[in-house]
Amino acid sequence: MADFDDPSEVLGLHASLEQDPPDGVLELVPAARTLLIRFDPGRTHHDRLAEDVLHRAGVDTKPREAAEIVVPVRYDGPDLADVAAASGMSAEAVVRRHEDGTYVSAFCGFAPGFAYLTGLDPALHLPRRTSPRTRVPAGSVAIAGEYTAVYPNSSPGGWQLIGRTTLPVWDVEREPPNLLAPGTRIRFTS
Repeated sequence: MADFDDPSEVLGLHASLEQDPPDGVLELVPAARTLLIRFDPGRTHHDRLAEDVLHRAGVDTKPREAAEIVVPVRYDGPDLADVAAASGMSAEAVVRRHEDGTYVSAFCGFAPGFAYLTGLDPALHLPRRTSPRTRVPAGSVAIAGEYTAVYPNSSPGGWQLIGRTTLPVWDVEREPPNLLAPGTRIRFTS
């Protein structure tokens, strides 16, 4: 497990290890500020792998270049007015700021295909709802803390819902099923 202060460092190391994996690496699992590196101890040793990771962590690694996914959004979420009031701006300004963001999928968690997207305008960094919903519809576009996301399936959730999309971000019939895998660049548009 490699720990970092900045999510971009996780993405950089993840990209470096994906592009040039050390012998024996089986799986990479990025999170907010960590990268889990699962390896085969029959092919490499923890100390050797740790040395490689430390060497790469000191190098300016950039996330892999990926195609940009454009997510069309109808900005009519049930929390849009509350987000506008809490941020001290109009609903139109919230939408404009959300659309102007340059987002990168940092990691996935909570549910299959639920990507935590970095790049949210700091003016929109708001806490989760005080009372979570028992059901958030699939395709809901939401914000919480420093992240924005698209709910891949209907599920409980406590994020602020600002809009919705019909773009399926998780589809088990598609290869790969996750449209917003870590390192993917995303842009939202009305």
